[in-house]
Amino acid sequence: QVQLVESGGGLVQAGKSLRLTCTASGNIFSGNVMGWYRQASGKVREVIASITVGGDTNYDDSVKGRFTISRDNAKNTMYLQMNSLEPEDAAVYYCNAPYSLQAWGQGTQVTVSS
Repeated sequence: QVQLVESGGGLVQAGKSLRLTCTASGNIFSGNVMGWYRQASGKVREVIASITVGGDTNYDDSVKGRFTISRDNAKNTMYLQMNSLEPEDAAVYYCNAPYSLQAWGQGTQVTVSS
């Protein structure tokens, strides 16, 4: 069974940066598109960035130009570099495979103060 673990969240001021990490047990990284999701309080969970095995990326307009997704397939690890954070980015962030969804991890909380 695949276990997804997100880390790296925290409290930051607007304009600052954070780097999130997703690690996975099991073979989920092999052959799968991976993605970062977020769920703000009272809102639905949404995918904000995805990356193919080959490294092609796609971003939601809300984060394009500020966030960068990357992956290390050999380490079953994925990253989300978040720059120029805004209060609207505050949410719990999750990782998963959009086309092969696994059980959700606990996520990592990102809080952005204005």
